[in-house]
Formats: sequence, C-alpha cells, structure tokens
Amino acid sequence: QLQLVESGGGLVQPGGSLRLSCVVSGFSLDFYAIGWFRQAPGKEREGISCISRSGNTYYSRPVKGRFTISRDNAKSTVYLEMNSLKPEDTANYFCSAYVPPRLNSPCVVSPSVYDTWGQGTQVTVSS
Repeated sequence: QLQLVESGGGLVQPGGSLRLSCVVSGFSLDFYAIGWFRQAPGKEREGISCISRSGNTYYSRPVKGRFTISRDNAKSTVYLEMNSLKPEDTANYFCSAYVPPRLNSPCVVSPSVYDTWGQGTQVTVSS
C-alpha cells in the first residue's frame, strides 16, 4: 500500500524559508508523479507544484520563482523548497501521487488525478 508522509512545516517569518519533505513508502517512487497542494481554512485545495517521473516540473503562478520542487528516488523523497514566504502562503501542505500513463508524461496539479494523499504539514507565515 502506497503511503506518503509530509514533514518540515512550521512557523516562519515573512521572507523566510522552509523545506518540506514527502517520503513515499510501499512502492518505488520511480513509478509516480508527485504533486504538492495546499489548503487554507475556508478555501479549496490548491495545486501549487508537481514533478513528473522524468523530472519535469510545474509551478502555479503564486509560487513560481519562489518554490522549487525536486525528487530523490533513491531516498524515496520529494522536496519542496519554499523561499520568500508570504503570509498568504499559510496553509496545510499536502503531497500526493499518481501513476502517469508514460515515463515522459508531464505532470498535472488537478487533484482528481491523484489517488494517494499524505496527512499534511502546517505552514504558518507570520511575524
């Protein structure tokens, strides 16, 4: 059974940085595209970044240029490096996985294609 566990969240001041980790177990990370999503209170879950099996990446407009996604298949871990954090980045951050149709398929951040989710890690950006 595939499992994902997020970590690395916390309280950070505006302008600060955090690195989130998503550890995958149960199956090899090689087979999966991984997405990062976030959900703030009262708002819908928002897809912010993803990385394909071949390492291609996507960033949503609010995070592009500030966040970087990467994967280390040997460590079964996907990272989300978050810099220049803003109060509006405050949310519960989730990683999720799906099996794309081909190795070189681009990843997507539509929640409907993802079928396994972690429990989330809270990020709070406040002074």
